[in-house]
Amino acid sequence: GIKSGDQIIRIDDKFTKDLTINDAVKRMRGVKGTKVILTIMRDGFDRPKEFSLIRDVIQVKSVKFRMLDNGYGYLRIAQFQERTDDDMVKALKTMVSENSGKQLSGLVIDLRNDPGGLLDQAVRVSDHFIPSGKMIVYTEGRDKDAKMEFKASSRSKEPNYPIVVLINSGSASAYEIVAGALQDHKRAIIM
Repeated sequence: GIKSGDQIIRIDDKFTKDLTINDAVKRMRGVKGTKVILTIMRDGFDRPKEFSLIRDVIQVKSVKFRMLDNGYGYLRIAQFQERTDDDMVKALKTMVSENSGKQLSGLVIDLRNDPGGLLDQAVRVSDHFIPSGKMIVYTEGRDKDAKMEFKASSRSKEPNYPIVVLINSGSASAYEIVAGALQDHKRAIIM
């Protein structure tokens, strides 16, 4: 019942007003199987409501996929984790296999509500679609160490089928690298 945009007013008996984000996260985390009560306020509520949660280990499956009609593939990246690139490669191969071995007609990459994750995985995912040697992302800063460039490698690329990347206000961080690189190189339409 907790939704994006909800305001956490209280964690157990402690008001969050004077807590840092790290302190709030520490209070919400705990031993698996223990209870935490979050007091939530959201648009449409007359007054805050309490949600009783049982702590658990959350396993997020990074990549989900399925075939759509007419040979189009749908690829959902929920979060950029350690195995996202490997999981995406397997998903693309499986979709081609499910498409009678034929190249995909197009691909929808769904990054909505993706909170981001590992930079190297965002670069590796982008690399499958960007021509060799082209810039994927770079960073700049005052310190010498802050300047980095990530360019597409010479490894084999996905065929040049149409791509639509779905994003929303809940997407952040690493997703912006993928969406931006694909858009910059006119490899995808961002929606």
